[in-house]
Amino acid sequence: MAAYTCSASDLHPLLGGGANATAAAEYICGRFEAISNKFVDTTYAVDNTFLLFSAYLVFAMQLGFAMLCAGSVRAKNTMNIMLTNVLDAATGGIFFYVFGFAFAFGTPSNGFIGKHFFGLDKIPSSGFDYGYFLFQWAFAIAAAGITSGSIAERTQFVAYLIYSSVMTGLVYPIVAHWFWCSDGWGSAARGEGLLFGSGVIDFAGSGVVHLVGAVAGFWGALIEGPRIGRFDHSGKAVPMKGHSGTLVVLGTFLLWFGWYGFNPGSFLNILKAYGESGSYYGQWSAVGRTAVTTTLAGCSAALTTLFAKRMQTGHWNVTDVCNGLLGGFAAVTGGCAVVDPWAAIICGFVAAWVLIGFNVVAEKLKYDDPLEAAQLHGGCGTWGIIFTALFAKKEYVNEVYPGLPSRPYGLFMGGGGRLLGAHVVQILSIIGWVSVTMGAVFFVLLKLDLLRISHDEEMAGLDLTSHGGMAYEYDEKNGRNQVFEATV
Repeated sequence: MAAYTCSASDLHPLLGGGANATAAAEYICGRFEAISNKFVDTTYAVDNTFLLFSAYLVFAMQLGFAMLCAGSVRAKNTMNIMLTNVLDAATGGIFFYVFGFAFAFGTPSNGFIGKHFFGLDKIPSSGFDYGYFLFQWAFAIAAAGITSGSIAERTQFVAYLIYSSVMTGLVYPIVAHWFWCSDGWGSAARGEGLLFGSGVIDFAGSGVVHLVGAVAGFWGALIEGPRIGRFDHSGKAVPMKGHSGTLVVLGTFLLWFGWYGFNPGSFLNILKAYGESGSYYGQWSAVGRTAVTTTLAGCSAALTTLFAKRMQTGHWNVTDVCNGLLGGFAAVTGGCAVVDPWAAIICGFVAAWVLIGFNVVAEKLKYDDPLEAAQLHGGCGTWGIIFTALFAKKEYVNEVYPGLPSRPYGLFMGGGGRLLGAHVVQILSIIGWVSVTMGAVFFVLLKLDLLRISHDEEMAGLDLTSHGGMAYEYDEKNGRNQVFEATV
């Protein structure tokens, strides 16, 4: 933000033009500039506080991931899946600091990969402060957390460390550079040479975060194969329910709460007027609208899933509803800032059916994903990318991505098909890049015998064989089917 300026020579004639007028003009301008600088300082402070608070909310989603994952697996693998969530954050922190942030946002650079700010060199600067790194790190580890759910209950611990390092240090950052950095070849923030004259509008990451994590998880789960007993000898699916609906619901609510940092926080700043200052409407309004669209998409998806699964199975299933809710959030993430609330309801409704459909296909293909992560984040994330290209509103697009009045917007809103073309390119490029890189990582781990645990370990559970004890103990003394926290 530039400071307002005051010229003593311009003010001098207005004060009478005498000798005292010169001193008065210089004094007034000095006070004016001091106050102006204070406003600049306040703007930076408010915007950085907003960004830091958003980063804390997004990081809190790691707790949601941990609880959701823990509740979705069998009790004998609880400590394993929670530890992998902790290490996604810890490993991701180091690798994103050393390499990842630079690869993603190291501008000026080329369209493929960043090349500055390794180890946060030369930060803070006029373009970035530490809060921006923290916010983007929280996004990177969210992508890695999606992948961990797909390969749960059968993966060697060393494989988690390796894939998480590669994901947060290389694979995810390059995709983030493509679509979020001002130099990225597909970014809507490019100064020139926009893809299809538009660039990709993936505001908070239906593609950059959710599809990336889902494609990586898909290849990990596919290369590993299903868990023992997931399909019987005839190929029929055998239910392997998670051990705690309570943890699933707790994790879902924590993720819901964190999404208010994930989506609205992606504005990065809040103290910005649209048009003339002094109006009630500005970026603060767009932040609020984004929170509303996020909410409505999740609610719509949850209710649609509730009744759809009731018709399909005859039960009101809490786990299915929670996954449907999260699918709605994943879908609206890409377009949350540029669509109307009514469109978000449509987004969530379709996302629920997308998730249900992908789960049916997964069972038929004997694909095993304990958390439905690839189906949820990949299927719903892909729908969200397409949804944005259909329903992005011209007014909101020009507010969020200013400087190009003729920028394409949603096809169904009268904006033509160029934005849809750009988004199809995004989907194909993410699937291709992540498949080549993470598919290769998981394939090499398999060949080195570092990917899947042994038959005996899988039957006994990873908590006992890899982590020194079970997460729960049976109350043998009273002979009741009761569990309580272990002290090991």
